[in-house]
Amino acid sequence: MSQSYDAILFVSFGGPEGMTDVMPFLQNVLRGKNVPPERMHNVARHYELFGGVSPINEQNRQIIAALTALLAAEGPNLPVYWGNRNWHPMLAETIKRMADDGIKHALAFVTSAYSSFSGCRQYLGNIEEARAVVGPSAPVIDKIRAYFDHPGFIGPNVENVTAALGQIPASRRDLAYLGFTAHSMPIAMADGCDYVAQLEEVGGLIAKSVFHANWTIVYQSRSGPPDQPWLGPDVCDYIRAIAKLGARDVVLAPVGFISDHLEVKYDLDTEARLLAESLDINFIRAATPGTQPKFVRMIRELILERTVDKPRRYLGRYEPRPDVCWPDCCSYDIPARPAAAD
Repeated sequence: MSQSYDAILFVSFGGPEGMTDVMPFLQNVLRGKNVPPERMHNVARHYELFGGVSPINEQNRQIIAALTALLAAEGPNLPVYWGNRNWHPMLAETIKRMADDGIKHALAFVTSAYSSFSGCRQYLGNIEEARAVVGPSAPVIDKIRAYFDHPGFIGPNVENVTAALGQIPASRRDLAYLGFTAHSMPIAMADGCDYVAQLEEVGGLIAKSVFHANWTIVYQSRSGPPDQPWLGPDVCDYIRAIAKLGARDVVLAPVGFISDHLEVKYDLDTEARLLAESLDINFIRAATPGTQPKFVRMIRELILERTVDKPRRYLGRYEPRPDVCWPDCCSYDIPARPAAAD
């Protein structure tokens, strides 16, 4: 049913914008998680290669600017606020500003296309925690549905994969290996949601559209302890495996991300690329949707679904996810951190 909103809240993961931000940012990300301290320091070194700057904040600014202009031109003409989970502008700061501006009811767009604990339920919890910090004046905030199969997400990814495959000589193109990458997670977390099924759906939709049969889903950015089972195969293990099969070309498409994170820039553009090149495999990385006009228009469509009952567009086998998640959706009991890891 249509609702009346007086603002849009753009919610993202956040990222550091200088070396002094890196450790406080990582402490926010990993607080309460069973991640070995050495993993945090290793990731900090990844940030050092890029001056401590994640590309995500600047890409978010560009998406917000494009969305703001589109809403001003075509409606609904709503202000767009921006709050992050892990770094400034933090959600509580933003929601306080919204309250001070008199905002009563906002619609949140989250920069995660999929259903999972970390990609949906945790954001819902973050929003409610931030509202509690602000207190009774905090606006009511509803979340836009998962959009992994929306044409405005699939279409830009199809264009990006087509462009990437186009860099391979035509005589070798059909034999190229196509890996759709996404952030790994504990298998126990994946068992409580539709994340893997949604990724397989996205991979199938894109592969069918680009007429490429040689594809698979691979995972990146594992951060848990070695004895905890996580989704695989890892992207580097995948590259080693296809090298043994005689692969000459590989395209990696980070469909688990809407824009470049540092994990994309390091895990794919740096680590995976160097591995592939050491194995004499031609490495190509497809772009993320970012500020592509179809993707920005998708955000407006998702807003219109909630404000004027615009029909819900989707591709593939799954009906669009409900506006309000059921109580145990994407649940995950985070294991207690062992004392030795403190």
